Amino acid sequence: MSPVDPKSLPAAEADFMKFDTTNFASFSRGEQIRHLEVEGYLVMPSLIPLDIVSQVKRELADAEMSHTSYSTQQTRAVEQPQWISPTVAELIGFPPLIDFLTDLMGPDIIFTRGFFQRSLPGCPGISMHTDGQPHGSNLFGYEGSCPRLIRVLIYLDELTERRAPFRLIPRSHLSFHADASPYVRYKCHPEEISLMVPAGSAVLIPSLLFHGSHPNHDDQPRELLQFGYRPAWAGPVQPVDEWDPAKLTTAPEAARPFLKSLNTTGQKFEQEHKPAGMRTEADGIAPSRWSR
Repeated sequence: MSPVDPKSLPAAEADFMKFDTTNFASFSRGEQIRHLEVEGYLVMPSLIPLDIVSQVKRELADAEMSHTSYSTQQTRAVEQPQWISPTVAELIGFPPLIDFLTDLMGPDIIFTRGFFQRSLPGCPGISMHTDGQPHGSNLFGYEGSCPRLIRVLIYLDELTERRAPFRLIPRSHLSFHADASPYVRYKCHPEEISLMVPAGSAVLIPSLLFHGSHPNHDDQPRELLQFGYRPAWAGPVQPVDEWDPAKLTTAPEAARPFLKSLNTTGQKFEQEHKPAGMRTEADGIAPSRWSR
């Protein structure tokens, strides 16, 4: 691609970058879970081997793209990427990722959506926002109403200071304050941090974390996959469109356990005070889960 004219570069949402230097590769499983639950994000460095990353890029190179309302340089695939790329479909059930998600949320997991974004040179930054709205929204439909929802961002290109690094507000998903309303957006925040990660890395965030990106000032695009996962009990508050049955028949075996009904839920309005069979322990809510 031709170099970007500096005069055409978009203004940054934030005029500073504070990069996180945490050694995520050294984390135990308990430390990974704690960092995601408390700080609101987790980096899994170089999770996807580079040969698989290259294969994904080849399979998505000619995907039909549309652009956002705010920039023709911010593009996303019209079709969900798992229905375009067989390799992306396989990644839905990628064992190292699923092993972590199972430890985080239990074995009954629903894949909620796939998304492919290509941020072209000169693309402006993404404003601070959440992907979860408890009453739904025009941007995320009712998928965003799921009370537990994890986004997995798989970067197909290295994030550098100039190449649209990810940014986020740590712990913002925990706040009860009105400032944390998921229906509010922010240009920037003085305590936000930024992430630079190698190609093939995954960044995991809960849907209620405020996050965004810096502009792409590089002369190359920045591509990413985004997957959504939730525990089966955490269904949407209103029905969402189901998967196309014809497309499900093309899904690889690795993905099929997670491509259940998108309206799967544990909703049960009538509750008993003392139901039969109550357990006396549960690892998933034990404070000691962070010490594993």
